[in-house]
Amino acid sequence: MAHGAFDDVFAANEEYAQRFRLGGLAAVAARGLALVTCMDSRIEPLDMLGLRPGDAKILRNAGARVTDDTLRTLVLAVYLLGVQRVLVLPHTRCKMASVASDDEVHRAIADTYGVDTRSLEFHTVQDQRATLLHDLERIRHHPLLPADLAVGGAIYDVDTGRVTPVDE
Repeated sequence: MAHGAFDDVFAANEEYAQRFRLGGLAAVAARGLALVTCMDSRIEPLDMLGLRPGDAKILRNAGARVTDDTLRTLVLAVYLLGVQRVLVLPHTRCKMASVASDDEVHRAIADTYGVDTRSLEFHTVQDQRATLLHDLERIRHHPLLPADLAVGGAIYDVDTGRVTPVDE
């Protein structure tokens, strides 16, 4: 492993470990929430929703998409980790919503870096609201998730910090 490339984060962890006070938290989601959001570093999922460590299960991926892996993780979270409600929360100015298609991403990576990524699905977003509604339906109708699971969606504004619920 190229330790030098990570010296800064390992050093920061040493400082973090010195003041660490979260030992002993239960593995279950104390507030019964699973949050599906984007990997974007402008998003602070606990702070923006008034949550604390241990309150929720946080699932992050590019575009806050409900992929097969997200569904697999939600099944585990519901049955093993105390999740009773799921909030899907994409955000404004998301890179995944600024490209026209997966093909555009494949071409950009191939043209710039010479890497063929066509074996991957990037789940780009052409219409953020419609995509969010589609993803909510994927959760609501998954045969392994309870019919009474509370499922909601909202969009986080990275410029104002506001979360706006998306109603159907």
